[in-house]
Amino acid sequence: MRRRGPGLRVCGSREGNGTQREPESGKNGESSHGGTPYRPDDAAARGSSKIEGMPDDFMPLEGWDHLELWVGNAKQAAYFYEQAFGFTPVAYAGPETGVRDRASYVLEQGEIRLVITSGLRADSEVARFAYAHGDGVKDVALRVPSAQEAYRQAVQRGAVGVVEPHWVEDELGRVELAAIGTYGENLHTFVNRSAYEGVYLPGYVSTLGNGAVREGVGLRAVDHVVGNVELGRMNRWVEYYEQTMGFTEMIHFSDEDIATEYSALMSKVMTGGKGKIKFPINEPAEGRRKSQIEEYLDYFGGPGVQHVAMQTEDIIATVDALRERGIRFLDTPDTYYEDAEQRVGEISEDWAAIRRLKILADRDDDGYLLQIFTKTAQDRPTLFFEVIERHGSLGFGHGNFKALFEAIEREQALRGNL
Repeated sequence: MRRRGPGLRVCGSREGNGTQREPESGKNGESSHGGTPYRPDDAAARGSSKIEGMPDDFMPLEGWDHLELWVGNAKQAAYFYEQAFGFTPVAYAGPETGVRDRASYVLEQGEIRLVITSGLRADSEVARFAYAHGDGVKDVALRVPSAQEAYRQAVQRGAVGVVEPHWVEDELGRVELAAIGTYGENLHTFVNRSAYEGVYLPGYVSTLGNGAVREGVGLRAVDHVVGNVELGRMNRWVEYYEQTMGFTEMIHFSDEDIATEYSALMSKVMTGGKGKIKFPINEPAEGRRKSQIEEYLDYFGGPGVQHVAMQTEDIIATVDALRERGIRFLDTPDTYYEDAEQRVGEISEDWAAIRRLKILADRDDDGYLLQIFTKTAQDRPTLFFEVIERHGSLGFGHGNFKALFEAIEREQALRGNL
C-alpha cells in the first residue's frame, strides 16, 4: 500500500490535502478565482471567430480522466459499484489521510475511473449537494496535456473559472489540476497527470494491497456522458461548448425524432478531443404529459448528468454478469424483436441472446450498435447507466429511441410521475 509521504506539496491550491475543492462563488455567479461567467446571449455578439493568435485546436483533450459522484454515503455507494458493476477499489482519501471534510473512494474498471465522495459534516459542500440533488455526478474530468493552458483558453473564451491551475505533489510525482463550471453545479476538471506515477492523485493512498483486483464485468471505457437541461437552454449550452472548449455539433435530434404518445425531448450531441469526448445535451419538449427530462429536473433540482454510457466488447457477457450481480435494466417488450433482425440486418451476436437479455440494436451508415439501459441507480429517478457495444456505428441508437422512452415512461407511470 502506498501512503502519502510527509513530503506532499500543494502548489497554488486552497487545499493542503491534495484534493481539489470548489471555492465559493462570488457575486452574480462569478467564481472567486475570477473569470467572467459565460453569457450565451452574448455569443452572437462575440461571433465564432477564433481568438487572435490562438491555435486552431486550442483544447487538445486527450480523453476521459474520471467521473466524480457526490453521494450521501460514499462507503456504501462504493461497495455498490464494486459488487454490482464489478469495479475494483484502487485508492482512498479521508480522515485517515488528513482530509477532514470528506471521504473519497476511487474505483477502476478498464479505462473507467469513478471517484465516489461524501461529506463528513452537515455544512460540507458535498453533503449539501447530496441533500439537494441526491447521488449524482459532480465532476466530469478530462485529461489534457496542460491544465493551465486548457483553463486559460476556456476562461478567456467565457467559461467560468472555478479552480485555478495548480500542482499537487508527493514522492510519486505531481499532477496539474484546474476546473471550470458547466450546467447546473457540474464541473469539468482538467487533469494533467503525465508526471505522476501514483494510483490516482497525491493525498490518496492505494488500496490495491487490500485484496485481489477484480476481473470486472467487461466494461472498458466511457463512451459518452448525457446532460439534462431546462426547456430553452439546450442551444445555450451547445454554444457554451462550442465557444469555450471548441466542441462541434455531431448530431441533432428534434422532438419529432424523440417522441412517444405522451412526451418528447430534443437533443444535440457535442463532441471534442477529435471524437474521444461526446456530450449529448437534452431538453424537454412540449408534450401531453411530463417528460422524462422534466421528471429528472424536478427530482434532481435542476440541470445535471442524466446517464453515463460505458463501452463493452461483449455486451452479452457483460449484461449476463450484471444481471447476476443484481443490476436491473429497463424492460423491452417482445414486440420490439419481431422486426429487429430485419431492421438491423446481420450481426455477429446471437439474436436469441439479444432477445433474452432485452438488448436493443440499431444500424446506421457506419455499422451497428447494441445497447441497454439500467434502471436508476438510486431512489431518486435521476442518474442511470448505459452499456453499449459498437461495431462501426457512430450513432446513439436512433432506431431505439421510441422503445427506450416508452420503457422509461412505464417506469415513470409506476412512480406516478407520467
